[in-house]
Amino acid sequence: MTHIFGASSSTDDVLGDVRLVGKRIFISGVSAGIGLETARALVSRGASIIGTARDIEKNQGVLHDAAKDGGGSVEVIKMDLADLTSVRSVTDHLVSLGDPLDLVIENAGVMNTPFGRTKDGFELQFGTNFLGHFVLANRLAGLMREGARLVVLSSSGHRFADVDLDDPNFDRTPYDSSVAYGRSKTADALLAVAFDARHRDRGVRAAAVHPGVIWTELARYMDPAEFEPAFEAMKARHVALGHPPFELKTVSQGAATTIWAGVTADADLIGGKYCEDCGISPILDDPDVSIFAPGVLPYAIDPVRAAALWDKANELVGERF
Repeated sequence: MTHIFGASSSTDDVLGDVRLVGKRIFISGVSAGIGLETARALVSRGASIIGTARDIEKNQGVLHDAAKDGGGSVEVIKMDLADLTSVRSVTDHLVSLGDPLDLVIENAGVMNTPFGRTKDGFELQFGTNFLGHFVLANRLAGLMREGARLVVLSSSGHRFADVDLDDPNFDRTPYDSSVAYGRSKTADALLAVAFDARHRDRGVRAAAVHPGVIWTELARYMDPAEFEPAFEAMKARHVALGHPPFELKTVSQGAATTIWAGVTADADLIGGKYCEDCGISPILDDPDVSIFAPGVLPYAIDPVRAAALWDKANELVGERF
């Protein structure tokens, strides 16, 4: 029997009675928010979790308790996506161990930061959200066995901006934190498209996920005095366009689509797709819609654009994948 899930489904709804004993799952950003809930839900079903965080002590009691109750295991490794030396060190360690992976979830990220640069000199949001995960996914690809999946967290914020292949680091463009976030989340969606195209012939699939709008630590860089009026205006516009009043998702509801795409959905259904609300997102033919309404803009799933970004990323990180 096929179960139909939606925006209000939780991680436990999606997993149901699924057991994941013997499954090895890598997740970036497990110390808080959606990443913590994703890891909790999976380890509580018996999975072996290898998680990363900048603070490896934060909230780890939650994961160890879930592992004890569910028969899974959890190991948290220190990693900073804004430092490619850190990413390469972690991936080199895992590759040296040689243990295969069934699922890689690229969850960590930053949002609407002031202008800054990563340790490698990239604009902070593009470098962290996309380039760090680009290197991570490609260096772990050899460990992903047949049937494995890559899930990359994108966002409806991809609608704020397409990628800029000519000036990805705002060297010549005036910096705008929302535009920078949009570029990075479009890039994440395109990463899933390109990765899926390269690996599906060996039975490894990839999907991008928009978790929904959830209030987490991701919003810590946003000034409440600026954000709250803008958020209220977006909610009012949502209703004015004929939608029911907008409601934030819980963290469990936000993590549900990641688990749906990574564990329970059909691989051929999600491969190369942008997903939200535990389903495949509709493609928007009109960009002037509510930011809260489901949908993905065509440029975020364009395979030609994905291939061009892949080549640009190879050039930027100095590795050829």
